[in-house]
Amino acid sequence: MKKLFYFLIVSLFYSTIHAQITAEVPVEKSLPILQTNSYTPVQDYDAGDLPWHGRRFKVSAGVFFPTNNTEVEVGSNNGNFGNLIDFENDLGFKKNTVSFAGAFEWRISRRSRLGAEYFYLKRTATKTLQKEIEFGDHTYPVNATVSAFLDNQIYRITYGYAFVSKPTYEIGALIGAHVMFADVGLKLEGATAQAEYRDNFDFTAPLPDLGIWSEIVLAKNWGLYVNANYFALKVNDIDGRILSYNLSVLYNVYENFSLTAGYTGLNIRVDVEKERLNGFFKWGYNGPTITATYAFGNHVKLYKH
Repeated sequence: MKKLFYFLIVSLFYSTIHAQITAEVPVEKSLPILQTNSYTPVQDYDAGDLPWHGRRFKVSAGVFFPTNNTEVEVGSNNGNFGNLIDFENDLGFKKNTVSFAGAFEWRISRRSRLGAEYFYLKRTATKTLQKEIEFGDHTYPVNATVSAFLDNQIYRITYGYAFVSKPTYEIGALIGAHVMFADVGLKLEGATAQAEYRDNFDFTAPLPDLGIWSEIVLAKNWGLYVNANYFALKVNDIDGRILSYNLSVLYNVYENFSLTAGYTGLNIRVDVEKERLNGFFKWGYNGPTITATYAFGNHVKLYKH
């Protein structure tokens, strides 16, 4: 994951430096122009007036197609630790899923912005066990039929500051937090109600993060956005770390309405100790996104100097 994080940082600065060089070429050093009335300038627009770029508000909603990798271990605080469970391999969860994501952004000023994001994913599976599983207060034996569920809701709030702010590109830093609400459980499917038993483990994990981002105008109707975030922290009974990244390309369909296609990843590890149980939760999802974006409000003034 660290290699991927470093790769994203290098890619980000390469892209933004390239954009800066392109955007700041003086007019007098451009290629000679033939003196003919048929000439049309390459850039026939003002980046600061594009309907999708630099607006005060932006709201997005889309579909996410993640590939999941989930590991969970839940045991009791009396020293009886559960065994590590791979939800995809051991419990039959599908790796590839479909989920919903939404976001809102408010540009407070030329350099400052606030953002909020929401992600939801609910997964269920039923399988005849191929190995014995210890989870919570019970042992689930080989050849037993179990049903399992995993509910995840993630809220994210961020503050971004653009330390470079030009009409065609911006580079900035982010500080924020992912707040994850998770609930995971197993149920033994018995022949009678008396033979059934179940365990579940739920927790709330606030996971702060720091990151960098860049937004680039590629052409009149095209834009590029990239960000990468990482942080690790232990607070009281929660020890967690998080790595997230996003690379997306925007196409302005009509006026303030745009479509965005990208690739997003989030990798989380959380160790939680509760009053009766303790648990280990490791979850990574990575995959493509398709998002509809609507920008509105006045344009934020962006200066070339």
